[in-house]
Amino acid sequence: MVFRDTLDLDAICKEVIELTNEVGTFILKEKNKFNPSDIKKKGFNDLVSYVDKNSEKKLIKGLQKILPGSGILGEEGGGDFNSKYTWVIDPLDGTTNFIHRLPCFAISIALFKDKTPIIGVVNELNFKECFSAIKGKGAKLNGKKIAVSPQKKLEDSLVATGFPYNDFGLQDEYMLLFKELMKVTQGIRRIGSASVDLCYVATGRFEAFYEYGLKPWDVSGGALIVQEAGGELSDFNGGDNYLFGSSIVATNGHLHKDFLKIVKKYFNGKMNKLQAKK
Repeated sequence: MVFRDTLDLDAICKEVIELTNEVGTFILKEKNKFNPSDIKKKGFNDLVSYVDKNSEKKLIKGLQKILPGSGILGEEGGGDFNSKYTWVIDPLDGTTNFIHRLPCFAISIALFKDKTPIIGVVNELNFKECFSAIKGKGAKLNGKKIAVSPQKKLEDSLVATGFPYNDFGLQDEYMLLFKELMKVTQGIRRIGSASVDLCYVATGRFEAFYEYGLKPWDVSGGALIVQEAGGELSDFNGGDNYLFGSSIVATNGHLHKDFLKIVKKYFNGKMNKLQAKK
């Protein structure tokens, strides 16, 4: 497939937002009809339903119309980066929340050119908040520009995280980090959707977010939104492998160095060892 040298990213982003609204309507309709017997397990505490699968099919069909010939990397359907342009999608980020009818959950989509995200869209469906970003053009919430918090002190910051749910190889380190952050911040929240956590950093509701055991579809859309809102990203080692390396730290940038210093106290180098065992 031969692609044009330049794409109208503004028009593509608008179409992606419209698509997530359409698929989001389907997800919300199914929420009240959903039966726990429809749940399937991909692994321990790794749940999937027909809603995830059908939503992904709808998204793939729509995205390939928006950009014919593009590749797909999705949570349910797999895929790779063999195409020049690849969509990385999570059709329902926060499946466990959805199953229990608990906000929040979202559709997360990123468009990559080669292995660099150039569009990110995260549509949190319960509160009708659609976050979006285009590389080099800033980040938005429902069409209005957003920016990270100006807070510069950890003790005045609110932090988000996600608890390991099926990868407990670094559970002890995680709990030690958790305990220290409880003492040096205003508090820690766990809302159950990494893509939304990232967007809440982007719009200044959280000053920082950290988690390990994540996949590219969990973070790709939200990571670009954080960057374009003025935030800073790294993996737990302080490197730039936060999309593919299973760990991410996202902050407003002002306190990234101080926050990462605490994370590295417990995790520095250990993520590499955990990855090597897989």
